[in-house]
Amino acid sequence: MHWHPSNLEPLLPPDHGGPGHFPGFPHSGAAPDPATVDPAVLGALLHRHGWLRRGGAAGRYGRWTPPGHAGTSVLVPENRAFPDCADLLEEALTALSRSTLPSAREVLYGLSVPSDEIRWEREVPPGAYGLEGEAAWTVQEQLRSAARQLLLAGALAARARAGYYGARHRAKAERALDAVLVGPQPGGRRLSAYVPVDGGRGTVTRLHHALHAAREAVDYQRATGGMEAFDAAVAAGVSRELAEALIALVRGSEGARVALAWAPAAGVPAGCAARPEPVEFSPGDLPVLREAAARYTRDEPAVQVRVAGAVVRMRRSAPGGGGTVRLRVLAGADVPYVRAALDEEAYRVAGHAHLVGLPIRISGRLQRRGGFRRLTDAADVRPVPLDEVERDRLMKSLEESYDPADVLSTDD
Repeated sequence: MHWHPSNLEPLLPPDHGGPGHFPGFPHSGAAPDPATVDPAVLGALLHRHGWLRRGGAAGRYGRWTPPGHAGTSVLVPENRAFPDCADLLEEALTALSRSTLPSAREVLYGLSVPSDEIRWEREVPPGAYGLEGEAAWTVQEQLRSAARQLLLAGALAARARAGYYGARHRAKAERALDAVLVGPQPGGRRLSAYVPVDGGRGTVTRLHHALHAAREAVDYQRATGGMEAFDAAVAAGVSRELAEALIALVRGSEGARVALAWAPAAGVPAGCAARPEPVEFSPGDLPVLREAAARYTRDEPAVQVRVAGAVVRMRRSAPGGGGTVRLRVLAGADVPYVRAALDEEAYRVAGHAHLVGLPIRISGRLQRRGGFRRLTDAADVRPVPLDEVERDRLMKSLEESYDPADVLSTDD
């Protein structure tokens, strides 16, 4: 049974509700089965979460205690060759499951759901009276929002490379963050996120490369005045979205730091350091990051597409002539909706298809302005023929969570 420690909570997007919207989340329950626990992984997780090894028999087992709680300890065998390994593991896991320490719960979660860990720290000036009440809550929300933006930028880059994504790939990237848990700490200056290796390692790996590439590009610009390093950094995952996330992280602080640690049970991903160096950004980097975000937006080219979509809205200023249609995208573009201006004949075709419940195909160029939601130079508008069964499935896909791509054939 998976663990969902009480000090960890979902990384919720702004428009989501509570954890009930995420049926895949682990819930509280029994500690992990000792037979499935690698003693070396347990020791690595205890060390990561601040526990200290204080003695024990070398080569046989170690005694681990949490900082500030000398009266609490667990014995962890070095490996399964130790004769009493199973008994020691069971006792250690039982003690951790009964502990009220947040670090104990986080260790158990790491055993149950192998996860890469990302830690954010912001240096926020406390002011004359410190950070209390509403001020502390505001600082924590700022950090949480910036952390989510960074994870989203990593998830976007794991799907495709672009200097500016806009609405492209966003829905899939957001779904990739559904299983991420965060553990905020009092004061709002620190936040940890736990990204399950299963389904999430690509996001963390890409974010790792992108953060270091962004740091190098900022250093290059501040040393030479040139922005060309940001062009090369796109291949590593740097984008307008990442730059804006870093701006949100640093703004209002005296500096920020991002550190990554790989799940001990999963090993180190190819091309990454075993212990990645933390990446730091300061207020002095903000002008460069703002310039990079603007440059990425300005330089991202339009995309030629042929979209299949269901007409969900039509509008024109007079009974005759062309008008504007809004399509729910079913295939051909990685955005949920597009808007297109059509001439009179194309508008008539779209209107008839809408009346009989058929999608249409349309060619054009997705423009970066507006986040790749606007289709220009629209041409070759035609209905997509569907039989009755396919049409019913399409209607369901528009109302529920079916995949519309299952309905439509590829465009020849």
